Amino acid sequence: MSGRILLSIAAVLAGLGCSPSHAQEWPSRTVKIVMGFGAGGLGDIAARSMANVMSPAIGQPVIIENMPGAGGATAAMNLARAAPDGHTMLWVSSQNAIATSMFKNLPYDWSRDFAPIGPMATFDFVLFVPSNSPLKTVKDVIDAAKKEPDKFNFGSIATGTAQNLSTLQFVSMAGLKVPVVAHRTTGDVMTGLLSGTIQAAFETIPGAVGQIKGGQMRAIAVSSTTRNPFLPDVPTIAESGLPNYLTYSWNGMVAPARTPPALIARLNKEITATINSAEVQAKFRDLIMVPRTGTPQDLQKIYETDIAVWRKIITEANIQPN
Repeated sequence: MSGRILLSIAAVLAGLGCSPSHAQEWPSRTVKIVMGFGAGGLGDIAARSMANVMSPAIGQPVIIENMPGAGGATAAMNLARAAPDGHTMLWVSSQNAIATSMFKNLPYDWSRDFAPIGPMATFDFVLFVPSNSPLKTVKDVIDAAKKEPDKFNFGSIATGTAQNLSTLQFVSMAGLKVPVVAHRTTGDVMTGLLSGTIQAAFETIPGAVGQIKGGQMRAIAVSSTTRNPFLPDVPTIAESGLPNYLTYSWNGMVAPARTPPALIARLNKEITATINSAEVQAKFRDLIMVPRTGTPQDLQKIYETDIAVWRKIITEANIQPN
């Protein structure tokens, strides 16, 4: 092949931002994972365990920068403004898909500002009741809510969260006419169940499994279409009478738009190896997170599918965007 042709190919690759040298040169300094949640939360703990493994593997420090607030917009804007050189990444979740329908004017755009790296984990939701409740199955819950709708309340955390929308989806698909009472925290939901102000609730399995394993709460069903490995004896809602029911939450990682594809591939490789390490697998088990690695295209598909699911629920519930 002539030198002229080689130069032409190199020029085209450079124009596309595809030069493998980007991946070879990375990392040249500290790598930052921006987190739209506060320190000490589930995502933060998981990210820090990943940083502990990833840092020695790549030969540079990996730090977590917490930027809570504005529904994750502060963290997203920080990522959007970062250089597309692989040294800044953003921890994303199902709330990013929900936000497109919950806010009229987001200051960032997934397609314009982000380059997907890959998925990392999923979380199922669980429908549960107090352990002294007579309700033991999905049918019991639906029958009780239909029999005395004025005495039956569902509970969840704040309006527009994945937990809240999962509850609304259940109420709609079951044909119920009962309220979904939004609470500030998961602890408030638990208090409402124990006091009797609400009769059933939805929460992530990580958020409720302690009370379920401890005997204060009883798991009725999980939200995915397959049984969850952390509650293997608990049926799915789909197999319990609502065959098309499916909601779940997820975590993934994105880079700034215009990050070279070769560098995206390198980031994907390192994150996948980190998640597959014995240390992170153990931490994910402790946090009741189900590892789910994949390609950038896999994360993009999860996001696009999620947008449609949450938008339908939000529209049918007549929740007005902010």
